Amino acid sequence: MKKIYFAGSIRGGRNDLDRYQEIISYLQHHGEVLTEHIGYFGTTQLGEADKSDIEIFNRDMDWLSSSEFVVAEVSTPSLGVGFEIARAVGLHKKVLCLYRVQKDRKLSAMISGCPDIQVKEYQTFEEVKQIIDNFLSDNKL
Repeated sequence: MKKIYFAGSIRGGRNDLDRYQEIISYLQHHGEVLTEHIGYFGTTQLGEADKSDIEIFNRDMDWLSSSEFVVAEVSTPSLGVGFEIARAVGLHKKVLCLYRVQKDRKLSAMISGCPDIQVKEYQTFEEVKQIIDNFLSDNKL
């Protein structure tokens, strides 16, 4: 079973929570999503209320190291997601960044300019599903 690390903004803003839930649910058809808690609402549900920042970091880095694929929704800027993506690139993981095009916001050049990251723009969830299917089928292990 494929191990997938999903990254989405938590402390940087939960504006896209509904979208994260949809993406995580769809990814679960393709494998085990190690970070399904990103789609939960509160810190209690996230499993973070009783954990220190060091514990969260260590847990997430273990998950990232054990994953085969990283899928990040990057429409809401997040320092943590950027860090996870950089670490994934350093670990030679297959990385897909999903970006919903917005008039008032551009994606960071550090993400869009990196040759080791597949960046795909989308508007609808139907497009997201097709992008994920293509990414996972193109990167069979």
